[in-house]
Amino acid sequence: MRRRLAPRVAGAVRRRRRTVRVTASAALLVPLLAGPSACVGGTTPDRHLQNDFTDAADDYHVPLSVLMGVSYLQSRWDSRPGAPSVVGGYGPMHLVDTHQDRTPSPSAPRRGSAQPPAVAAGPSAAQGATSSGSPSAQPAADLRRAARLIGAPAGQLRTDAAANVRGGAALLAATQRQLGKPLSADPADWWEAVARFSGTGDTAAAATYANDVFSVIRRGANRTTVEGQHLTLPASPGVRPHTPRPQGAQRPKEVECPAELSCDWLSAPYVEMDDGQYGNHDLADRPRDQKIEYIVIHDTEAILPSMLRTVQYPTEASWHYSIRSSDGHITQHVRTKDVAWHSGNQFVNARSIGIEHEGFLTQPDAWYSEQMYRSSARLVRYLAKKYGIPLDRQHIFGHDNVPAPTASSIPDMHDDPGPFWDWRHYFDLLGAPLRATAGPDSDVVTVLPDFATHKPLFTGCGKSGEPCAQHGSSAVRLHTEPDEDAPLIQDPGRRPDGDDSTEDVNDLGSRASAGQTYAVAGRGGDWTAIWYLGRKAWFRNPKEHPTAVGASGRTVTPKDGLSEIPVYGRALPEEDAYPEGVPEQPESPLPYSLLAGQRYVTQSRDVGSYIDRSSFSDTPDLVVKGREEYYEIQFGHRLAYVRASDVDVDEVSAPATAQPPSGEGARRPRR
Repeated sequence: MRRRLAPRVAGAVRRRRRTVRVTASAALLVPLLAGPSACVGGTTPDRHLQNDFTDAADDYHVPLSVLMGVSYLQSRWDSRPGAPSVVGGYGPMHLVDTHQDRTPSPSAPRRGSAQPPAVAAGPSAAQGATSSGSPSAQPAADLRRAARLIGAPAGQLRTDAAANVRGGAALLAATQRQLGKPLSADPADWWEAVARFSGTGDTAAAATYANDVFSVIRRGANRTTVEGQHLTLPASPGVRPHTPRPQGAQRPKEVECPAELSCDWLSAPYVEMDDGQYGNHDLADRPRDQKIEYIVIHDTEAILPSMLRTVQYPTEASWHYSIRSSDGHITQHVRTKDVAWHSGNQFVNARSIGIEHEGFLTQPDAWYSEQMYRSSARLVRYLAKKYGIPLDRQHIFGHDNVPAPTASSIPDMHDDPGPFWDWRHYFDLLGAPLRATAGPDSDVVTVLPDFATHKPLFTGCGKSGEPCAQHGSSAVRLHTEPDEDAPLIQDPGRRPDGDDSTEDVNDLGSRASAGQTYAVAGRGGDWTAIWYLGRKAWFRNPKEHPTAVGASGRTVTPKDGLSEIPVYGRALPEEDAYPEGVPEQPESPLPYSLLAGQRYVTQSRDVGSYIDRSSFSDTPDLVVKGREEYYEIQFGHRLAYVRASDVDVDEVSAPATAQPPSGEGARRPRR
């Protein structure tokens, strides 16, 4: 029998990520966290940004809706004075200073005797073309050129939002003239100039960028920036660009990707090795042999060229897609019918698609670009429609929500994309806004803080124990009592010695995240308690600034007569379901208990299953399916599973409380 490489892969991935933090991250971490941090919203500027947009649009004869729409796609109107993105982009217009060298150090050499094909690097690590030759973003929004056009020092455009907006307006006007077009007052005449502003060499990606800008213009947008300024772009539903969308370049036949996105293929290997092992993914025939029901959102914790080398090693992990930070370009590595080794849990791998996003969770403003969010959301919508995956947080979740398969594997589980991934905005882009589905007194709540204004303390973004700069967050902190000074909830799986959870950015033991839904365990003043990891956990939820909303759904609780029931990180078949030749997998309950009287929200029920991955084969392996059914539950920050035979199910419903979704879709009802 040929053995799979799972234990070695897990260790290799952990070593890889630690190495990258010391090398690639070292070049970026200090400048991005010092001073006016890329991880923080600054103080409110003296001049109001809304007026700056109006003045610049008037002075350079650019329609205000075009200028604000482009800026929304570039930065969502955030300024972050002096704090660049990883490609050297500054300010509300994300003007790129190509003279600033911020190329990260190369990562350490990979294990293995053979080097995979080299990955070409462009002006920065995030801009480099993939090894398959995909075009990278070129700095059409050139800060130095913009400075010359408005007669201001380049440094002023890096730190002054008003100058930055004027520079963006001047660039748009100059591009319109280069195209031989008049500086028209009709926004529809500016489609080509907007497409050029994207800077991408891929015509499909440029068209998608321009179409996104005009979608924002038609639907309107309103948002409070990280600097605390509220901006409004009124809806203009009648605006239709006069230029048709061009066709993109021909793609490799393997690519599974929406037509409007820039996508290419860089294959992960499926090979047998001399030592009797194989890598780095499994052949399957999904969804025929196994339903695909999850999409797992990762961040790379490495620069993309390093990850594109890693995915070509048979001794490393694999994932289905990578998304580039600078422009949202997508590279596929594993067919969606096959199983990638991406989550650290084979049960989840067998039922999921893994998407890696270039970036570091402690540097969200440098890496989690709007272009990447939008490309990812389009890809997820496409995959969810193709495979019938519900667009909710029980099926679209982070690597940090994946349960450990066994108690011993809990310390090895990952924590990306972290507390600064904007789940609320992401689900707006998915067309499935996170919002109340029941009244405020419902027995179930969905965690939903306002990302821009909710800024809990985190530590460890730079040095261990040191506070991170304040930043909007999707996460709420959980305490043992309704008091800010009360201890944080303990996680016996992560800290079996009984130590308290911490505020470290990588410590998931005492927090819940936007879109996650829990059963209410109590209320008191400005505090709400939920059932979490087998105990009552309190978080601040004041009525004037709520961090959670009412929800409906189903909950599970132990059957009468059971004082507690086991909780699992995977749902396995019963003993007699395994055919001859397939080894039975031992049950391994997690070190938690679901006690009588507690309730946890469930979204799905399915039979236990297991795929024997012990041997290299040119054909998909048998999927062993049992009769025993399990419920997936939101148990802590991570998901978990309980036997259906151990629980009773209750339906929680209440009159819906209408709440419009936030962001650009606020004026358009869902269909």
